[in-house]
Amino acid sequence: MKSYISDPAVIRALQEIEERDGILRPEAVVQAAEPKTSVLHGFFEWDDSEAAELYRLHQARVLLRIVVKSVPVNDEVRKVRVFVSLTPDRNEEGGGYRSVASVLSSAEMRKQLMEDALDELRVFEEKYRGLQELATVFLAIKAVRLALGS
Repeated sequence: MKSYISDPAVIRALQEIEERDGILRPEAVVQAAEPKTSVLHGFFEWDDSEAAELYRLHQARVLLRIVVKSVPVNDEVRKVRVFVSLTPDRNEEGGGYRSVASVLSSAEMRKQLMEDALDELRVFEEKYRGLQELATVFLAIKAVRLALGS
């Protein structure tokens, strides 16, 4: 699926669901997408066997993203992710994950992890740019980028 969708017809179809229901729920989106004539139809897999396999892959990705372990840091214990997906790994067939320990022990992979983190911060900044209350957060992000030369 595409990173961003700006098709006015897709936006309009989703807004109509929100206006009708007062909130946009995934179940209502799927229901609206069922007719083959719907502008939303092509965003979904309608073959149930294929959809089941895709859903299991989604569940595996969720599992890999939520596995954490407790690590002592100074006087406290923090939960940290065990696995991470680096951008180059996502471009391979089916994507992939690596242990955080192996990523942090490699200068090249550690650099990629930092680039990925900064990209995620850019997305965060774009999403919440209109919230003036986060201005100091955006300044801190800018300071980190400058310090890293990116």
